[in-house]
Amino acid sequence: MKRKDNFGPEQSLDNLCLVELAKKFGTPLYVYDGNLILQRYNELHQFIKWPKLRIFYSMKANFNVAILELLNKRGAYLDTVSPSEVHLALKVGYPKKRILFTANNLTDEEMDEVQRTGVRFTIGSLSRLDKYGKAYPNSEICLRFNPDVVAGEHSYLQTGGDITKFGILMNDVEKVKQIIKRHKLKVVGLHEHTGSGISEKEKVYQSMLNLIRMGKHFPNLEFVDFGGGFKVPYESDEKRIDYEEFGKNLTRIFSEFCEGYGKELEMYFEPGKYIVAESGYLIVQVNTLKNNRGRLIVGTNSGFPQLIRPMLYGAYHHIINLSNPQGSKKKYDICGNICESGDCFATQREVPEIREGDFLAILNAGAYCYSMGSIYNLRPLPLEVMVIDGMQRVVTKGLSNVELANKVLELSQ
Repeated sequence: MKRKDNFGPEQSLDNLCLVELAKKFGTPLYVYDGNLILQRYNELHQFIKWPKLRIFYSMKANFNVAILELLNKRGAYLDTVSPSEVHLALKVGYPKKRILFTANNLTDEEMDEVQRTGVRFTIGSLSRLDKYGKAYPNSEICLRFNPDVVAGEHSYLQTGGDITKFGILMNDVEKVKQIIKRHKLKVVGLHEHTGSGISEKEKVYQSMLNLIRMGKHFPNLEFVDFGGGFKVPYESDEKRIDYEEFGKNLTRIFSEFCEGYGKELEMYFEPGKYIVAESGYLIVQVNTLKNNRGRLIVGTNSGFPQLIRPMLYGAYHHIINLSNPQGSKKKYDICGNICESGDCFATQREVPEIREGDFLAILNAGAYCYSMGSIYNLRPLPLEVMVIDGMQRVVTKGLSNVELANKVLELSQ
């Protein structure tokens, strides 16, 4: 059954449904609950009551076409970070006015490619700002500033502060103004992003305050973009943030700024994880059990190329035994099938007794899982299925081992 409390990762599809999908489509298998995606998207509009609120789904979290189509029907906007994301967004049907491009360390060729699409740019370095101005004078742009606030659940996910590669330092604002004047650019937006999985609400408020102080330098603003970073629970005892109270504070801060600025601006946020993380599952099957002097090691038919977050930055993903949910609990190392010792989804994790053949579900696999996947060890990425209103849709087919080998040969010729 679905969880109804406010603690821990939410299981949006029941065990029986997930087992049936695993048997029908095979494993490893990614499953997404479309209804929960819509619920999370709609919640943000309920929490943040600003008349000109725009929610830009951060498609780097998950570029699954069914998810993009689902949100497009609801009028969502898109945060894109590469030319390919821009092209996919346009092909799926997003109008260019609902797409914002915010990349870092762009090449000139990429800049030109995206500029030709007519999608609005966010620029986060003095160097790129000058190059863009030379190439496209009299253009409208958005500026990304470093909010000088460090927050996020891991150092790799913190995008503010002195050592980050992201954004223009606020004390470089006079240099920005010189470039803007030289190329007759019009600054219509300001942007910042502090980090991902932020639990310290006060840091979010401070980053907002730091950014809007820049507003006095730019008289033609149409919007301010405060990035993403909305945290969701991953661990079983983790409490959900009170986003209703959070939204009230965000609105108050922005309302006070707009009053001083002299007009009501659009307020942008770019959530990815909040919208899709809890909707996703990676279902794997157990094929090997080992008892190494009392250490119980579980082998599965997936690995870190298909869900890298635990290996990359020690991320926790709750794991349930779909086949034996009432079994007596034991501690296991739950490992993958890749030739790396670090290829583990969980270490010394307490799970109901696991047997060979059991299906396990790795929860909160909707964000930064498939989208960060690879074919390392030349293992194909899993098939992806969307479930919405009880209907199942295969969105991304998985290649067989032979098909993947043929594809490699095809690309090499």
